[in-house]
Amino acid sequence: MDHGDMPGMGGMSPPPSSLSSMNGTTGMHGMHHKMMMHMTFFWGKNAEILFNGWPGTDTGMYVLALVIVFVLSFLIECLSHCRLTKPGSSNVAAGLLQTFLHALRVGLAYIVMLAVMSFNVGVLLVAVAGHTLGFFFFASRIFNKPAAVAGSDLPPMSC
Repeated sequence: MDHGDMPGMGGMSPPPSSLSSMNGTTGMHGMHHKMMMHMTFFWGKNAEILFNGWPGTDTGMYVLALVIVFVLSFLIECLSHCRLTKPGSSNVAAGLLQTFLHALRVGLAYIVMLAVMSFNVGVLLVAVAGHTLGFFFFASRIFNKPAAVAGSDLPPMSC
């Protein structure tokens, strides 16, 4: 049986253009580009995180990507536990601020989720570390009074 044959398909193979797109190359004018797409967790600096071709194979850019994911995760926890509205502010102003903060937190959470979907173990570890350190600083009793931990402008994120 040929490599391109499917069982029960009577020897039919997909056309050559389909084969080249399935193996991660493009056959346009003789140029070949290898796609870096992982569908399982892997450890390494050669990855694509959030943007096509970034950070690629550059170690410095990979470290920058890890720092960005860490900071975004940390900011999500900050937004989840901060108190920016003043007691006595108008309901409209407080509601608009809460709505803006919610949109910002959800947007950041989706960006971190997309970064983790690169299946890079380093990205997963820094995302969890950012959330952990953010919770440690903004929600644990070590740095906050028990009453301050209970209140925030935003409700907890739901899964």
